[in-house]
Amino acid sequence: MYRLGVDTLVHGDALARFGYALSDSTRTQILLRLRTAPGYPSELAEQIGVSRQILSNHLACLRGCGLVVAVPEGRRARYELADPRIGRALDDLIGLVLAVDPSHCPTADSDGCC
Repeated sequence: MYRLGVDTLVHGDALARFGYALSDSTRTQILLRLRTAPGYPSELAEQIGVSRQILSNHLACLRGCGLVVAVPEGRRARYELADPRIGRALDDLIGLVLAVDPSHCPTADSDGCC
């Protein structure tokens, strides 16, 4: 019987959190904006086109996933990626997704994959 190693479980959990973060278009837009520069919630909400409350909920999720951090600046907080490697990983994923032939991925209504 094959048993998963501790490293495999930890890596799987980390990838699942990253996948969960990217599974929502608002969270994806937040991560894509933060990959180029830190941002403030009010500005991010305006750029993405959501309410501040919705943005706040998504930022809390991304903090919980360990992908973004809040840096206090007086009475407000600046948000940035928790690690610069997250931005590089996003760049790599974008390049990979753009290179994949979309005809190989079933449509969302066929099995929910893409």
